Amino acid sequence: MKLTFLGTGTSTGVPSIACDCETCLSDDPRDKRLRVSILVEHKDKKVLVDTSSDFRQQALRAGIRHLDAVLITHCHVDHVFGLDDIRPLNFRHGAMPIFANEIAWIDLRRIFEYIFKPTHFGGGLPQLIPHTVTPNAPFMIGEDVTVTPLEVIHGKLPVIAYRFNDFAYATDLNFISDETISGLQDLDVLVLDCVRLKPHSTHLGLNEALEYAERIGARRTYLTHLNHDIMYSRDSKLLPENVQFAYDELVVEAY
Repeated sequence: MKLTFLGTGTSTGVPSIACDCETCLSDDPRDKRLRVSILVEHKDKKVLVDTSSDFRQQALRAGIRHLDAVLITHCHVDHVFGLDDIRPLNFRHGAMPIFANEIAWIDLRRIFEYIFKPTHFGGGLPQLIPHTVTPNAPFMIGEDVTVTPLEVIHGKLPVIAYRFNDFAYATDLNFISDETISGLQDLDVLVLDCVRLKPHSTHLGLNEALEYAERIGARRTYLTHLNHDIMYSRDSKLLPENVQFAYDELVVEAY
């Protein structure tokens, strides 16, 4: 299974508009972060997690030519506002399955009413096949990719983390229940939220992220959804050997 980090930044991206901090002015490409998203590939299947605000740019940069499914973690702007850019893939490959939890579907159908209500005239529409996911109810994409939705909490909002075989992706959270911790055992690779070095009210700060990483015990953990408080070269020394900050275009093999 191959994982490509399409974007590893927080909602403002990095560099942030009008900011002159050390990270935003950095020349290190690992400090340039589009909004958070990941591409999962296994055998002939390609799965996108979240259509970030920067999805068009990410898809062009990564050379994405088709997708077998889109998974949505939750309906916040930075995670879903690239949804309309699915259209060129529909032109070539037809309608695409999209998966989200019930809470996210309420907002997706409201925000993207023109897609899901047949009242729009003129222009193209994304062709999407909606599916509702339920925590701890696995489903298959093809014959070889088992996807298990797991619930985490982002402030007060239930968000879906996704486990693919021995890899899991858990972004935008500040609490993981014991039940979900149990569902995240025996991982080769964990991708985990870590918005900044100090604590945050709706995300994990570094210490909290490292505590959860230790409890989950994946062989390798990559921290994502990073804001400009985190500078890659400066702050990587704060991490244990099996944990690292993710960066845009990083490719990881999970077994």
